[in-house]
Amino acid sequence: MLKKMIAAVLCALILFTVACSEKKPDDTQSIVVELQWGDIDQFGMPQQGETIAVMRTSMGDIKIKFFPEVAPKAVENFITHAQNGYYDGVIFHRVINDFMIQSGDPLGTGTGGQSKWGETFEDEFSDAVRNFRGALSMANRGKNTNGSQFFIVQNKKASYNSLRYAGQQGADKRVLEEYEKRGGTPHLDDAHTVFGHVFSGMEVVDAIAEVEVNSNDKPLEDVVIIGIDIQTVE
Repeated sequence: MLKKMIAAVLCALILFTVACSEKKPDDTQSIVVELQWGDIDQFGMPQQGETIAVMRTSMGDIKIKFFPEVAPKAVENFITHAQNGYYDGVIFHRVINDFMIQSGDPLGTGTGGQSKWGETFEDEFSDAVRNFRGALSMANRGKNTNGSQFFIVQNKKASYNSLRYAGQQGADKRVLEEYEKRGGTPHLDDAHTVFGHVFSGMEVVDAIAEVEVNSNDKPLEDVVIIGIDIQTVE
């Protein structure tokens, strides 16, 4: 009973448009990459030769580095969509201050969008990267249902309940300490694929998170992705 109550609370917290589902997962297996915490520098600046994204929004630029080592499909999907202009003109359709900002749906409703392959693809999880403040993660409607939607974690302070849940799921103590230091959403780990991280422009993320929204968490005035430029660090 306690586990069911915890799951219900977390569903209410996450609520990514197509909410938590009790449907039996399909046979598709999530991809787990055997890298450990500390194997990847999630918070450092990108190095020469790395691919980055400059997300140009109506409120300023957000610069993102990627983690192809642990989430190659999610990275490929995002970069391909960006290069093809799929995200151009798309709004942030769901914004919750002290949680996250979500986009990637060309319909602007939270119900649309598809992957570059035209079908959903697997989750890609790793202990090496987590849903810390600034993480770029895949939005989904359940296990292995990734499409085009994504979110940026904005939460400045990880809640006690979120940390407690992550600890109960066996999260590394060092990771929990990092969450206490940096903020984020530990209860989303191993539920949403982390495939990138903001290295410049968190002030823009915060500004977007603070806009006025309606009862569905949609900004009253559209916040738009003008375009996403994919670049190589020189």
